[in-house]
Amino acid sequence: MPLTIAVIAHDTSKPVLVEWIGRHIEVLRPHLLLATGTTGARIRERYPELRVEAVLSGPLGGDQQIGARVAEGRVDAIVFLFDPLWAQPHEPDVRALIRIATLRDVPIAVNPATAELLAAALPAMAAAKEATAGGIAAPPAQDSAARGAAGPQTA
Repeated sequence: MPLTIAVIAHDTSKPVLVEWIGRHIEVLRPHLLLATGTTGARIRERYPELRVEAVLSGPLGGDQQIGARVAEGRVDAIVFLFDPLWAQPHEPDVRALIRIATLRDVPIAVNPATAELLAAALPAMAAAKEATAGGIAAPPAQDSAARGAAGPQTA
């Protein structure tokens, strides 16, 4: 079953993301890539054979659009290569996306090394989604409401 993989990159990281996609094109081919505006345009230009859905540009609300889909359970994984050395005008949106991915237990890669690990995991994630869709129940994820009774979790 196809996954929905959000792919987002700040301007300085866009070339790195596009190259990552090229290295993993075979594993990404069956899946839908959900991208913010400019990132989506660059991916479509370089890899027209991939299924890419673009939302608004990040600063115009695209990060929030993707975050809403994460909250609704409609995103299976995220690759978000942001530039840690430059402040972004939409920094609160970036933090909100990372927060909702963490809250919903959606894997999120925030640098090339974790993106490589995520790419390696995609076939197993797709198989698990297929098994769940086929009637085999996956173990339930513990949500924040269930943890709330026990108080805040500490590391």
